[in-house]
Amino acid sequence: MNRMRSAAVAVALVGFLLGSTGVAQAAVWSSNDKWGTWSNGGYTVRNNVWGSGAGYQGIWANSFSNWGVWADHPNTGGVKSYPHSAKAVNRKLSAMTRLSSSFDVTRPGAGSYATAYDIWADNHAYEIMIWMNKQGAVGPIGTRQTTVTVGGHTWDVYRGSNGSNAVFSFVRTGNTNSGTVDVLAVLRWIGARGWYGDVTVGDVQFGFEITSSAGGMNFASNSFSITT
Repeated sequence: MNRMRSAAVAVALVGFLLGSTGVAQAAVWSSNDKWGTWSNGGYTVRNNVWGSGAGYQGIWANSFSNWGVWADHPNTGGVKSYPHSAKAVNRKLSAMTRLSSSFDVTRPGAGSYATAYDIWADNHAYEIMIWMNKQGAVGPIGTRQTTVTVGGHTWDVYRGSNGSNAVFSFVRTGNTNSGTVDVLAVLRWIGARGWYGDVTVGDVQFGFEITSSAGGMNFASNSFSITT
């Protein structure tokens, strides 16, 4: 089974890494370790297979911006993994004048997952999730508060807790595979509601929160960056 899965990952790599000449090239970095981690350009790329009942997942990367996974997670409930690229900001909200991000992804039309930012504040006391698209039986934590246009997009806003920290989720009202988000505007909007104070923004992560991808599916970040 491991050989079959490794072969599938190799096929996925070939499919994503074919250049204009049609000649396949190997990724700069790859791993089938569920905690596989790679540092590049001031970012950290993580395979991050953390959920109960997870299947196989292999990750590849050419840079912090261009990376992807082949994931084969069973069609059961619960998040299985969150492969992502992350940048540590570590600044007070009041001290920031800019925090924005651009992205472009290729994703499957089946399975259950969300393409999302995961932003941590005050040493993991607060989690801010920004969902750019979703597929299948997935949904945010908490209860819907309102619909708001902020940061360049329109969102349904949810507020709740996972038992360890407060969670604020911004779910885009329509799916998109590329765009730019004014993350600072979103974070300030939360503060203006009194839901937190002058928090310290830690990691800003972007990737795929995968619940199921039975049979094996490809997810790829074609480009991604954070500007502060």
